[in-house]
Amino acid sequence: MHEDVSKIIYSEDEIQAKIRELGQALTRDYADAARNEGLVLICVLRGAATFMADLARAIELPLEMDYMAVSSYGNSTKSSGRVRILKDLSSDIEGKHVVIAEDILDSGLTLMRLMEELQCRRPASLEVCTLLRKDREGQAPIKCRYTGFEVPDEFIVGYGLDYAERYRNLPYIGVLKPEVYS
Repeated sequence: MHEDVSKIIYSEDEIQAKIRELGQALTRDYADAARNEGLVLICVLRGAATFMADLARAIELPLEMDYMAVSSYGNSTKSSGRVRILKDLSSDIEGKHVVIAEDILDSGLTLMRLMEELQCRRPASLEVCTLLRKDREGQAPIKCRYTGFEVPDEFIVGYGLDYAERYRNLPYIGVLKPEVYS
């Protein structure tokens, strides 16, 4: 365990088992749609890149992968809710089934704004698959069809999640010690 992590919440094996479950659910739910209209996984860079790569391999259907980079945190540890698109999708999603692969649903403000933006592009459907969902008050009312784990309202790092661009490469999900970010 990294010295800046106070405890491990989910091990690498637990994460991979959950991703296989999510992949099976998506394979089942989109079996016909993916072959007809098309299935697109959208990764919100950078945190979700690790999750989406593993999730895509767990889905046994033809699919497209695309990426967006958005900013709402700036240099803060909390989202402002104002979303700036830094990198947009490379392909058109109109008429396709879209699943946003998200690393963590925290306040939900960024994801809510992103979903509004994507809905304007007229996909056949738009769903969210998040590896983690924080249990916190005041979270935006987002219907998340696919959720891996519920996590406490603590500062979570590892498996793509960072603090100041560090800890993304940890193979597990853990709680960052408060003295690191205070």
